[in-house]
Amino acid sequence: MSERWKIILKNHLGGGLIYMCGDAVAALITGEFGMLRALGVFVIGAGLYGFEIPRYFRWIESKMAGVPDKRRAALKTGLALVYFNPLWIARHLCLVYLVSGKTGEIGWQLLRISGLSFLINIPVSIVANYLIQNKVPLRYRFWVSALFSGLMAIYYSMSSAWF
Repeated sequence: MSERWKIILKNHLGGGLIYMCGDAVAALITGEFGMLRALGVFVIGAGLYGFEIPRYFRWIESKMAGVPDKRRAALKTGLALVYFNPLWIARHLCLVYLVSGKTGEIGWQLLRISGLSFLINIPVSIVANYLIQNKVPLRYRFWVSALFSGLMAIYYSMSSAWF
């Protein structure tokens, strides 16, 4: 198997496992754990997130060629924040609600919850995304981002209860 396929396989399986574990902790805390939800979040992490996030990170890297170092760090951090915005959080919550069988709870309130969660979490997200985009080699960036997102999945799941 080629090195490229090994990385792709690791991203998809690793992403699925990391997202599933983060969501499982959140689901256990809120009393909403279920095997279908865990399997669904694994599929979301392995399929959707394992596909789109590494590509976005590579896109960021490609756009930063030739940008001075001082500006590059800020731009890369900003582009990561633009991607993981309240709409991304709302989509994530919608997908979690779908695989949890809570389709009746999907509504506009998820945008409000996502917006509040994003605003409150901005200081943590800026630091984490700065480190991920500027200190972690590209080949490990998705994994580290997935670990951070796994932790944030706990926060986002709890925020739907808090907000």
